[in-house]
Amino acid sequence: MDAATIISSVLGLLGGLGLFLLGMRLMSESIEKVAGAKLRSILEFFTTNRFTGMLVGLVFTGIIQSSSASTVMVVSFVNSGLMNLGQAAGVIFGANIGTTVTSQLVSIKLDAYAPIILLLGVVFVMFSKNQTVNKIASILVGFGVLFLGLSMMKDSMQILKEEPHVVSMFASLKSPVFAILLGTVLTAIIQSSSVTVSIMVLLAGQGLLSLNICMYIILGCNIGACTSALLSSFSGGKNAKRAALIHLLFNVIGTILMFIALQIAAGPIEQGINALSNGDAERFVANAHTIFKVVQVLVLLPFSNLIVKMTYLFVRGEDKKISYRENFQLKYIGEKSVFNPTTAVVGATKEIERMASLAEENLNRAMNALITLDQEDITEVYMVEKNINFLNKSITNYLVKVNQTLLPLEDQKIIGALFHVVNDVERIGDHAENVADAARTRIETGVSFSKTAQRELGEMLDMVNKMIHYSIELFVTGKEEHVADINMLEEKVDAKERELQRLHVDRLTRNECTPEAGMLYSDVVSGLERVADHAVNIAFCVINAEQEEAL
Repeated sequence: MDAATIISSVLGLLGGLGLFLLGMRLMSESIEKVAGAKLRSILEFFTTNRFTGMLVGLVFTGIIQSSSASTVMVVSFVNSGLMNLGQAAGVIFGANIGTTVTSQLVSIKLDAYAPIILLLGVVFVMFSKNQTVNKIASILVGFGVLFLGLSMMKDSMQILKEEPHVVSMFASLKSPVFAILLGTVLTAIIQSSSVTVSIMVLLAGQGLLSLNICMYIILGCNIGACTSALLSSFSGGKNAKRAALIHLLFNVIGTILMFIALQIAAGPIEQGINALSNGDAERFVANAHTIFKVVQVLVLLPFSNLIVKMTYLFVRGEDKKISYRENFQLKYIGEKSVFNPTTAVVGATKEIERMASLAEENLNRAMNALITLDQEDITEVYMVEKNINFLNKSITNYLVKVNQTLLPLEDQKIIGALFHVVNDVERIGDHAENVADAARTRIETGVSFSKTAQRELGEMLDMVNKMIHYSIELFVTGKEEHVADINMLEEKVDAKERELQRLHVDRLTRNECTPEAGMLYSDVVSGLERVADHAVNIAFCVINAEQEEAL
């Protein structure tokens, strides 16, 4: 074989690999954009124990075709406190089985249909204006490009296998330990065991790799697949690092167990998988990948709690707990959190909830200071307001960053709504500061409020507090059980504001209250009514965004 043919074949192989990687990424990202929010909800809901978590992890990863994406998402959930390590272990175990779907698809030899699938996807992308249809079409395009790349690689391998030096190079790969290291390094570089195992499917199909050595490379691929989760966990807290370690320990322990099994009975294991694959080398690699993962999960799932405990040996201590009142710190988002587009909205929502708790508490502190004239409370209101302003700026910057990433379609509309929610929460904080200003004015001028005025303000504050509580609950959980209560309370607050303004005018005309006291009282009543309006905005902002998306 001449040099030109070899160079052409190598370039074809590399070009095919490039198309395969591109198709894999396009397909995975498009699936996440179309179904990411729904899959995330399933992941949150059905991970109450390790068994259901394992099943969800299996299905989830099988759909998005990437255990790396799944485990990074799990690390993000753990970092946000939405999932504990026991739940994470179940999902990670399942994800290790789900990742074998890609190699199974490759071994079925769908590359003959790649041009048709690719053409169909391109037609829909070009001529459909519906965003959801476009993303589904992008999945087809990714699928077509993936198998087109496989076809190119297969054609190049067929030529290269006629070159004695190439055959000799692959034939020299006989050391099981080296094979495991090779699989680990290649997968760590590519950051996808699905890709490396799929390439092995092709190499085995062309007779370039022996079936025995393929089994050891697969074990190495499993360890290398942990790279993405480990890298993402570096920016997270200790539990995020432990979640990534669960993935690593599962694969390292599983690899050791399978290595021992292969050393004892490599022949019978190879014969059994070969019989199951009807002598097809490509099916052998795919089936070996799946069988190894299933066996590892069956053996290690009962010991998942022990693996979780082992992570505490490597990552000691606990993170400093950040309370919702902690000054000038982010808890769920920012540089010390694990960023993942699919869970970005979840982290932002929890940070906004924390900000809202500060604003609600500050409003009540300010109202208390208005009556008691407690100087410490007034000072605290101003300090907390600075923290609220910090959170407002930080969360808004985060949302801008998130809005520039590949978000799931359902989250794209919600992100826009979150900008408004942050603004409404910040405005509630401003009203608390205004009340503190009124309290300070009372101290400086000696203005007094009657017992009747204090009782009236207390009654209105109680209604506003209920509105804020129901609104934040609706915003965070999406449960609409208090929608009627919010609407009813809004009407009551509006009516109360009109009533109190009228009563205060009556007191002024009867000289029962000074103009200075009347002005402060009127401003506070108006401020509470506006706080109620902001609470309504918070409650319905996300609901309205979801309704617009459905139209």
